[in-house]
Amino acid sequence: MDLLDIADSLTEALRPIQFGPPVAYVYNPLVYARECHAQYVKRYGTGTREILLLGMNPGPWGMAQTGIPFGEVGAVRDWLGIDAKVGKPSREHPKRPILGLACKRSEVSGARLWGWARQRFGTPDRFFKRFFIANYCPLCFMEISGKNLTPDKLPIAARKRVIEACDAALVQLVNVMKPSMIIGVGKFAADRAGEALNGRDIRIESILHPSPASPKANRDWAGQVEKQLSEMGVRIPSVVTASRH
Repeated sequence: MDLLDIADSLTEALRPIQFGPPVAYVYNPLVYARECHAQYVKRYGTGTREILLLGMNPGPWGMAQTGIPFGEVGAVRDWLGIDAKVGKPSREHPKRPILGLACKRSEVSGARLWGWARQRFGTPDRFFKRFFIANYCPLCFMEISGKNLTPDKLPIAARKRVIEACDAALVQLVNVMKPSMIIGVGKFAADRAGEALNGRDIRIESILHPSPASPKANRDWAGQVEKQLSEMGVRIPSVVTASRH
């Protein structure tokens, strides 16, 4: 089983789940942006990894547009070198249109995370030799207003089924990539990894989420995260000249 098989199986497990209020729209970029996601996992997601960086779920201007975790369009196109046609979700919120790689809005979280990787590692190959970035849940949830909903805010019955499916997919991902450490990008992802992998010999940590909704993250997010990583004993190279090759 490879990462694309895991993504497809997770899509099938999530497909029957019914979401009631406050959820009004659900996007699954693993379906309509599957080609982008396939390029990502086939190019950068083979073999084992030292560290898995685990996010929560897609933002409307990141993975929801590109199918790639924290997938800010500029980083996906210009650094990861991924280019593919992106379709549309079955129901699209008028305030949250899916434009794929033509989207002009930048997702701050993704720009910060991938921008840090580019600054420190220079090329994707150097970064992915040690790290891989995945999201715990692939679904983007929105209220009727278009406001983003995180998985922990889902109705209880739906949340339980989402967690069951996503926990199983995370276990499969870990079985394939065999990381010695999972670092949750934010506390939610770290907590879910701790529950899903309870009893496994794997170290689980967390770093500050790069969301602009966090006042703390808006004060030198990269510097704070590098301090956290240093305290974990994770070695990070000095700043290098960024390129894609």
